[in-house]
Amino acid sequence: MTLSLRSFFFCCLALIAISVHAQAQPLAQTPRTAQVMIDDLVHPWGLAFLPEGGMLISQRGGELLYISTQKARYQVSGVPTVWANGQGGLLDVLVDPDFADNQTIYLSYAEPSSNGRQAGTAVMRARLRDGFPPRLEGQEVIFRQNRKTGGGRHFGSRLVMAPDRTLFITIGDRGDGDRAQDPFDHAGAVIRINPDGSIPPDNPFADGQQGAPEIWSIGHRNAQGALWHDGQLFTVAHGARGGDEINQPRPGRNYGWPVISYGRHYWGAKIGEGTKKSGMEQPLYYWDPSIAPSGFAFWRGSFYVGALAGQTLARLERVDGIFTEKDRLFTGEFGRIRDVRAGPDGWLYLLTDENPGQLLQLRP
Repeated sequence: MTLSLRSFFFCCLALIAISVHAQAQPLAQTPRTAQVMIDDLVHPWGLAFLPEGGMLISQRGGELLYISTQKARYQVSGVPTVWANGQGGLLDVLVDPDFADNQTIYLSYAEPSSNGRQAGTAVMRARLRDGFPPRLEGQEVIFRQNRKTGGGRHFGSRLVMAPDRTLFITIGDRGDGDRAQDPFDHAGAVIRINPDGSIPPDNPFADGQQGAPEIWSIGHRNAQGALWHDGQLFTVAHGARGGDEINQPRPGRNYGWPVISYGRHYWGAKIGEGTKKSGMEQPLYYWDPSIAPSGFAFWRGSFYVGALAGQTLARLERVDGIFTEKDRLFTGEFGRIRDVRAGPDGWLYLLTDENPGQLLQLRP
């Protein structure tokens, strides 16, 4: 083989290798463009996709919207009465994975007391029936917070159904941090129940001796983002002034609030005993200063967290169990980002907590 022929041969091999390497690269991870899909929403809170292509959007004031595949909107009747005060109201919406067979959805909301002066987080399941307007039937409350209190702060609440069909519910501390350390108080806890409200026998306090049978983990301030990924539950919770956290709640574990925190009180004082204590779990990641996180999704190899006060979309990567923030996207462009969801169509979706709020579709 002559020198020129040998050079040509190795150049061809190099070009083939470059081509194969380029084809093996993952799809672009970072969304760069945003399209408004739905406008004129009033403080939307949760988003869920229906198997036929429609979607459901909850609005904090108490309205559940059905969005058709043609983007027409209808208000769903039969929604529970909500306590629409402060951060309370109609919160998350979840479509049962077997919706095609059972037409079941789940709603979390701030449920008023009989005198209307107190509230606690509750979860209802119901069947979504077609029609004009669409309606809920067979409504059944499957979970009620075991102590209602006044004030409009920290209701949580996200809903996640695991592959074993157990339902996780995040509950805020209702503005009283000490409650998050009481294993018999639902405030500041992650709850795990069956779809009918019964208690899974492998819950950490299932016998009721050391904690409320519904409780999965304690010591959470106000988790407003949650997802199931890689066989595990992940949550993202608000800190105070700093100390927003990503956690992986495990059965019976204590995540520290308000005994330990990486933030400070809004008036600047130290929180609790510091950042670490024996018997209390460390966050997987924390923000200081706070971004006020809400909404949590995994899309194209990255985790995405919406931010209310920060008015941004944080992109994080997780390598060998370690989270690292890589980008902040669309900062200040859309206002407060309340929910983040990976859609079945392959795109990423945001809800903005504004009046008017928007549903946005993001693409690379």
